[in-house]
Amino acid sequence: MPNQNSTARYSALAKLFHWVIAGLIVTQFVLARMAENLPLGAHKLALLARHKSFGMTVLMLAILRLLWRLKNPPPELPAGMTPLERRLARGTHIVFYVLLFAMPLTGWTMSSAKNYSVSWFGLFTWPNLIGKNEAAFDFLRSTHDTLSNVLFAVAVLHILAALKHHYWNRDNVLLRMLPFTKSERRS
Repeated sequence: MPNQNSTARYSALAKLFHWVIAGLIVTQFVLARMAENLPLGAHKLALLARHKSFGMTVLMLAILRLLWRLKNPPPELPAGMTPLERRLARGTHIVFYVLLFAMPLTGWTMSSAKNYSVSWFGLFTWPNLIGKNEAAFDFLRSTHDTLSNVLFAVAVLHILAALKHHYWNRDNVLLRMLPFTKSERRS
């Protein structure tokens, strides 16, 4: 059983999942914003194809990350956290997991509703989840856009909370997720 004390660090694999998925999410936002205002054409379609490929990569990594997390619980939260802070931390992580699944699934279903294929870097094509349906496409597009705004807001709160722990609380919450750092308690 992993060490569950407050100075325990996340495992190398947990950190890898965290940082690769975080990087992919930033990439997703950049690709979506770049494609957003382009006229329909080869450049826009290429950006959207990459966006879909990275989205499906996030989905696959989220599945692996959740399976890993179920077998390898994270280190305990610091003892000094209030009950409200503990609920917010747990709730934020649950929202992240929901979004890591909901974002790619709504995007994939949205593409299916428009009968646009979802390829994974040109190596294979995922099957359509539903048939062509303009009403479903419009609903899923709106849902996908709303979820992206929620994800952005939750990510900002997550980053601010990590910085609060590091600079205000002076605990090891941020350090234990950073690669190549020691996570001893700070004074």
